[in-house]
Amino acid sequence: METGYVVAGDFQRFYGYTLFLCKQHASELHFLEEDFKLKFLNEMSLVAQAVYNAFKPQKLNYELIGMGNGGAHMHWHIFPRNDGDLDGMVGPVWRLDPKDRVSEKYRITPAQLEDIKAKLNKELDLLVK
Repeated sequence: METGYVVAGDFQRFYGYTLFLCKQHASELHFLEEDFKLKFLNEMSLVAQAVYNAFKPQKLNYELIGMGNGGAHMHWHIFPRNDGDLDGMVGPVWRLDPKDRVSEKYRITPAQLEDIKAKLNKELDLLVK
């Protein structure tokens, strides 16, 4: 993508969890130049559509993060969601205990990484012409 990098999450508690990392360093969306910002948002939408098409979730959850108050760098979290994936809890993924979200049992394996990459690349190739 022109404005960001597509990355599979290190922990796949929600299989297909993907990040879209902005290529420009900025702590706030409105700090980006207008043309770049619109392209960044459009590309994020294409990445989300690729995640949706590749993993067939019931819903996607999105979160834009500009971490910290110093050295912040914007990136999107895109979570494929399905009924029951929070073990009976309702709401956003952030309601999970962080220890559960990043449990070693969910650490991405090389085979999972290859599967996720292949599926996302296939869908992105169809969407980005």
